[in-house]
Amino acid sequence: MRDLLDTLDAWRDQGTEAGRAVVVRTFGSAPRPEGAVLLVADDGRLIGSVSGGCVEGAAAEEVARSRATGLSRVIRYGISDELAWDVGLACGGTIDVLVQPLVPTAVTAAATASIGPGGVAAAVATPLPGDAPPSVFGPHEPGAGEAPASSIVIDVGGRILEGSTGHPGTDASLARAAAEILDDGRSRTVDLDGRAFFVEAFPVRPRLVIVGAVEVARSLVRYAHELGYETVIVDGRASFATAERFP
Repeated sequence: MRDLLDTLDAWRDQGTEAGRAVVVRTFGSAPRPEGAVLLVADDGRLIGSVSGGCVEGAAAEEVARSRATGLSRVIRYGISDELAWDVGLACGGTIDVLVQPLVPTAVTAAATASIGPGGVAAAVATPLPGDAPPSVFGPHEPGAGEAPASSIVIDVGGRILEGSTGHPGTDASLARAAAEILDDGRSRTVDLDGRAFFVEAFPVRPRLVIVGAVEVARSLVRYAHELGYETVIVDGRASFATAERFP
């Protein structure tokens, strides 16, 4: 999600809102991990991915539908032999995708706060709709498996900063689970007291310090950013350590 923030901000500056699809569970061989995000703007523009191209079109349609109803929904995408080249996962796996009418404010705030010097880690838990996820190949019953979007924010110490499940015991269990997920750094869904929560982890980015603004450092910075590192360039030569050379 963090790598999509600049695009989301640019869309909003243009007066365009966006919904999102996010992978919340994977089964078998999945092309993208839990936490992978696809943003869908009101004008149809897309950025990100939930499947590497297999089901993005179908997911975008579901996001548009979510925008119209104002409700979140979980969709299960898999594969069948007769539909192998239609909507489905070529890898043979199955994914559950949460579609939301808007990118939750808590998600953008947590993602933004975790970036850069002085970053603060946090996890955002989203209660998933209670019904079993409908298959993309099956008929859709209006309202089935749908729910208003809501968020619960937990810090690295396992304290709930915002929101509640409505049950103190579940709050405590969710806070403990979220702290473990945040420490691990990988988003995933947890099942607690008969309810499912997707916990999105936004740990502070690891920092890579590169001494010497030489040519090879430019490639190293690019690869480090792709891997989620914050980079710091150290070089006393002002003409070498420039924003043009290291954007």
